[in-house]
Amino acid sequence: MKMRVSAVQYYLHTIPSFEQFAKQVEHYVKTAQEFGAEFVLFPEFITTQLMSIGDGITIEELPTFTDAYRSLFSTLAKQTNMHIIGGTHVIKKEDRLYNVAHLFYPDGTIAEQAKLHITPTEVNEWNMHGGDSLHVFQTTKGTIAILTCYDIEFPEIVRMARAKGADVIFCPSCTDDRHGFHRVRYTCHARAIENQVYVVTTGTVGSLPTVDFMRANFGQAAIITPNDIPFPPRGVLAEGEINDDMIITADLDLQLLYDVRERGSVTTWRDRRTDLYVDWT
Repeated sequence: MKMRVSAVQYYLHTIPSFEQFAKQVEHYVKTAQEFGAEFVLFPEFITTQLMSIGDGITIEELPTFTDAYRSLFSTLAKQTNMHIIGGTHVIKKEDRLYNVAHLFYPDGTIAEQAKLHITPTEVNEWNMHGGDSLHVFQTTKGTIAILTCYDIEFPEIVRMARAKGADVIFCPSCTDDRHGFHRVRYTCHARAIENQVYVVTTGTVGSLPTVDFMRANFGQAAIITPNDIPFPPRGVLAEGEINDDMIITADLDLQLLYDVRERGSVTTWRDRRTDLYVDWT
């Protein structure tokens, strides 16, 4: 089984309306469609761009765009027959704010995965709360999981996703400097090696001068593999140009994952020592 994936280096800039946001999103989706993508990944916090409209809105007001956001991406998924991971959007449940990734299926179904690990900035400046459950998602092309930015830095949660059957981890991200970017990037590689999975990641680029904590972005998309003979030596199928407005695309061959798990140079998933340390089953 193969799946073609695209990852968007989403360009954040000040916009005058939701309609302008929708046009930008549609541009990326149609570009991915032209490349024959079956999955397209947007970065974390793309809807903070809506906070730049007019005189600006606060993070507490961002959930007012939830219905419009879901309608936009759901419509595009149905029109293009693609699975779209629409980055993340801030939603409100029982007066709490959550940073939630959304998966839009081609049939219009919408699935959610809340970010589980919340950064100090999200807690202290935006009063965010972490989700309380991990999901994996069945698709016609394979089983996937969505772990947002900081989540990928915790090996335990990716072990859980792999144990639940995920072969591809999508990691929408948003980092404002090189330090944060490299933390996410290096741990994406580590998780791919440890669990013998693909990791697709991308981040925001550009800036929102009027939105606090979104004034700087440092991002690059990458499609990451285990480091073994069937794959590129660096474990990178494709990567973008740092901080450019662009899309990358590559084909993921799931059979190669199954082969290296059985007969690879190393078999890290099979060889974990559950007699010595706790494993998730």
